[in-house]
Amino acid sequence: MRAKKGHSSGMRKPWRLACLLSVCLLALASTLSEAHAQISVRGGNPTLSITTGFPGSEPIPVVNVATSLRYRRQAQIAKITVTTSCPGQSFTLKVLATNIDQGVAAPEVTLFQGMLDTDVITNIPSAGFVWTNATLQYTASATFADGNSAELGNDVHTVTYTLQVQ
Repeated sequence: MRAKKGHSSGMRKPWRLACLLSVCLLALASTLSEAHAQISVRGGNPTLSITTGFPGSEPIPVVNVATSLRYRRQAQIAKITVTTSCPGQSFTLKVLATNIDQGVAAPEVTLFQGMLDTDVITNIPSAGFVWTNATLQYTASATFADGNSAELGNDVHTVTYTLQVQ
């Protein structure tokens, strides 16, 4: 009987898949003046790279929580919606608002080209605070069937958040 060479830990070797999703974030509000902005995105434009998986399974999704929304109380109960522009989209990108002090998180939203504005935070009260923040949790995922960035190019999303009366 021969001993096998290799790892004895039982761990499978990861494989590499190059999928890149870049997210450009915009925040729109009822006023256009920078000095009187009602909503802003903080933390810059994240880049999510799906690079790891294990033989026999799909690539491992990547989660990014480096950005947040800062928004101001409105005169009426309000909500924040999200939409994206990503021509030629190949991979999946989702967003979920977390760590919300004012308002209620909507379910996780799958972002796709041509989508309508979709609620991300609802029932933002019209009293009890002036400014507040929420963390944006982005999850990028791909399957073997989706292909990879080397063959298809990178997905570049322009994600737009809008604060409006509910």
